[in-house]
Amino acid sequence: MSLHGIASPGATLGVDWEERVDFARLRTERLARARAAMESSDLGALILFDQNNIRYTTATHIGNWARDKLFRCVLLMRGEAPILWDIGSAARQHRMHARWLPESSWQAGISSWRGSIPEDVGVEAGNARRIAQHLRERGLHREPIGIDVVEIPVLRALEAEGLRIVNGQELMQQARKIKTADEIALLDHAAGMVDAAYDELYRTLHVGMRENEAVALVNRVLYEHGSEEVEAVNAISGERCSPHPHVFSDRMTRPGDTAYFDIIHSFNGYRTCYYRTMNVGSANAAQRDAYKRARDAIDQAIAAVRPGATSRDVALALPSAADLGYTSEEEAFGLQYCHGVGLSVWEQPLISRYHSLEHPVPIEEGMVFALETYWPTKDGSSAARIEEEVVVTADGPRVITRFPADELLVAGTRYWNGFGFSGGAVGPSPSDPSEA
Repeated sequence: MSLHGIASPGATLGVDWEERVDFARLRTERLARARAAMESSDLGALILFDQNNIRYTTATHIGNWARDKLFRCVLLMRGEAPILWDIGSAARQHRMHARWLPESSWQAGISSWRGSIPEDVGVEAGNARRIAQHLRERGLHREPIGIDVVEIPVLRALEAEGLRIVNGQELMQQARKIKTADEIALLDHAAGMVDAAYDELYRTLHVGMRENEAVALVNRVLYEHGSEEVEAVNAISGERCSPHPHVFSDRMTRPGDTAYFDIIHSFNGYRTCYYRTMNVGSANAAQRDAYKRARDAIDQAIAAVRPGATSRDVALALPSAADLGYTSEEEAFGLQYCHGVGLSVWEQPLISRYHSLEHPVPIEEGMVFALETYWPTKDGSSAARIEEEVVVTADGPRVITRFPADELLVAGTRYWNGFGFSGGAVGPSPSDPSEA
């Protein structure tokens, strides 16, 4: 199916004979949306340290190693091209190869590298002075200045320059919540890469395989398929399934184990959050019941997704904390909720019973979000976890996570017995995958 006129979804090679993802259009439309959001606000400028906001406004990327250093900074002012202060050699690289913005947009800069350079050296004060000078030259220094994330010394230095700093992250979330056609195509491709990882995992998963081995396998498949960054792979098995520990271990799988996985990675910046549950060798009635309940819940939530509905409608379709054996929605948070997916896995809308029943927001065409459900077995010995990513279209939800999840799949050795209890004939045991 074509994605809004984008040909050959899943292809990555650029060609001259059809229109595929248009990266020039992607860059232009993202920056235009950030500008429009700022123009509709009372902000004079935005100061951006969040790596995803920096990519959204400048289309630059220098690798996952930059994620926690907070040395990259964008100044986006009304009516001006963004200015990015980046590590020196990267700024030179941008001037050479990022021609979609003027050379003046790419500047060398430095931060304290999370306090590694002491505050009394004056790095923060110098950077604040430089930003304030740009704002004064354009008459914006008396306007509110939005900022997304900030270190305390940087905030103090900006305020010492007389700037009034306000929350800018909400504005950037609003700008990013409706995806362009090219963003949707990239999200669809990222999900397709996880389809391939799950297919390989299903064919490989067996009794004795360790959770960390599954993580290694998924990383290999994704990077071989062109992933830019594998942010996280959760692998949870056996008794570790309930309660959900949210981290993989070196546990070895055993016959009859449930195992669920979450795969978060990035293709050209666009991420996935994509759970699947499988059993190893066999599945018992309690495990199948838990899976069915999780599947029914996610299907009901997906059915509630349509333009004109609200996040309250979707939240009401999700299991309650009491359904899952928890005492409050805060305690159950993260097991049955929805969250936007784009350049990060935490975008609007975020939907949960914790907050969406009283604070609903509209579901809009062009949103892309992941819906997650979870259900423990009655004795608490195991649990099922399912997640689907959907694009909100004019006709309702379109699911882009395609690895089969309508029923509980059983991987590994097929077990056969040597005696048929009903009449003595040899045949598949009740633990055969076809019976599960």
